[in-house]
Amino acid sequence: MMSVFRAVGMAAAVMLMSEAAADGFQRKKKQEEEITQTLELPPDPPAAVTADPARLAFLQAPLTGRGLLSRQTREGLRALMRSAHGARFVRIRAFVAGTGDLRRVQLIVAETFAEKKQPLPVLTVAQVGMLPLEGAQVQLEAIIEQRKPAGAGTVFAAAAAATPQETLERIRKTLQQAGALAAAPVSLVCGASAADLLEPLRRAAYQAFPRSAYAGFQLQRIPAPPLVACQAAAPVAKPAENGVRRLDSGVVLSAPKIVISGAQLAFRYEERDARLAYQRLDKTLQQAGSSLKQAVVLHVYPLSSQLAALARKVQPEFVDAARPPAGLVLPLEGLPSLDGAFALEAVALPAPGS
Repeated sequence: MMSVFRAVGMAAAVMLMSEAAADGFQRKKKQEEEITQTLELPPDPPAAVTADPARLAFLQAPLTGRGLLSRQTREGLRALMRSAHGARFVRIRAFVAGTGDLRRVQLIVAETFAEKKQPLPVLTVAQVGMLPLEGAQVQLEAIIEQRKPAGAGTVFAAAAAATPQETLERIRKTLQQAGALAAAPVSLVCGASAADLLEPLRRAAYQAFPRSAYAGFQLQRIPAPPLVACQAAAPVAKPAENGVRRLDSGVVLSAPKIVISGAQLAFRYEERDARLAYQRLDKTLQQAGSSLKQAVVLHVYPLSSQLAALARKVQPEFVDAARPPAGLVLPLEGLPSLDGAFALEAVALPAPGS
C-alpha cells in the first residue's frame, strides 16, 4: 500500500513540476513578447520639409579617422548639434567613403534625433570615391533654420568645370551677382574627379572664400576626365523680387518659405524607371505644397554617364522648361540601394496659392 501512495505522490510531484515549468515558460514567453512589442523602430525621415530661406545656415561636421562608419556618424551628428545651438535641422547629407553599409547612416540619424526629441530633417546619403583624410568614412553636411534671419534670403549656386579655379570663379561671380553678404560665411560642398585634385581644390576654396564652411571629396574611384563641381550657399543682403531671382548658375530665394526634399532614388535602369523617380519626387513636393514645376534647384546624382544621360532625357517632362532649375548632374560612387541608379534632390517654391 505504501508503494502505491509513494507512486501516486511521485506522479503528483512530477505533474506539479511540469505545470510549474509550463507556467514559467508561458510567463517568460509573455515577457519576451511584451519586450518585443515595446521596441519600436526609429521613424523614417520626412521626404520633404518647409523652411524660411532668410533663416537658413549651413554646417559641416569635422572629418575624423577614428572608428568605423557608425562611430564617425554619431560623432559627426554630435558636432553638428553642438554647432546648431538648438536650431531646427532642415536637411542632413552624408557623403560616405569606404565599404560601410549606407543604410546604417539613416538608422543612426533617426536614433540620434529621437534621443534628443528633435524632429527629423530630410536626409540624403550617398557613397563617394574618397574623403581627404585617411580613415575618414563619412562627411556630414547640414542645413539648419535659425531663430533669427541671417540675411534677406539665401542664394544657392552650383558650378562645374575642369579646374578648381574655373569652378570657384563661377561660384564667386554668382554670389556677387546675388548680393551675398560679404561678411557671412559661404557653404561649399565640392567634388573632384581625381584624388590629386582634392588638395588644390581645398586651397583654392579657402583662398576664394576665407570664411567658407568647406567639405570636399573625390566623386568616384574610377578614372574620369578632370572635373571639379561645387554647390554653394550664402545669405543675401536684399530680398529677391517676388521671392525668387534666377541667375546664370544659381538662384536667390527670399520667399516666406521654400520646400526642401531629401534624396529620391531611381531604381533600375530603364527609361520608365527614371520617369517613376521623377513622378515620386513630384508627388513628394505636392504633398508639401509644391511641385517639380516649382523646382528652382534640382541636383542629380547618377552612378554612371549612361544614367546621367537617362536622367537628363526624362527631366524636361517634369520641370518648367521656360524656367529650368539650377543644379548639377554629379556622378557619385553609390547609393543606399543595390539597384539604385541615381538620386534626385530638390529645392522648390510653394505652389501658387498654397
